Amino acid sequence: MTSPLRITFDVACPAEHAFAMWTSRIGTWWPPDHTVTGGRDLAIVLESGVGGRIYERTAEGVQHDWGVVTVWDPPKRLAYLWHLGRDGSEATDVDIRFVARGPGDTRVEIEHRGWERLGERGDAWRDRNRTGWQTLLPHFAAATTRGDR
Repeated sequence: MTSPLRITFDVACPAEHAFAMWTSRIGTWWPPDHTVTGGRDLAIVLESGVGGRIYERTAEGVQHDWGVVTVWDPPKRLAYLWHLGRDGSEATDVDIRFVARGPGDTRVEIEHRGWERLGERGDAWRDRNRTGWQTLLPHFAAATTRGDR
């Protein structure tokens, strides 16, 4: 069994703001090189609530599903099935907790698991996703300190 990826980091903002940036404002910080098409004129959407879709929509209106929300508990927790670039039957689980550590400080705890669903490819996809998280999360962290709160 492939062990989960666990990532923890702090952002200098309230948990409510961190949760909103990850969910309703995901399109403001998600980089094009972490999408199916790599296009610059994409809408990245994370629909609120359990059952909400996560997807990219091209300027031409073509949609590519990435996942579906399984836990919606603002501003504390978000979880989803994740299959960006793969068939939905190969989805892994992403579980994110936003832990308030003070009025302007939040710890973000991510656990990405379910690699065994990918069979022999599980270890390779886990390694690929570890790199993906390392290059994605600085975009999120920077976004939490920009703009309005």
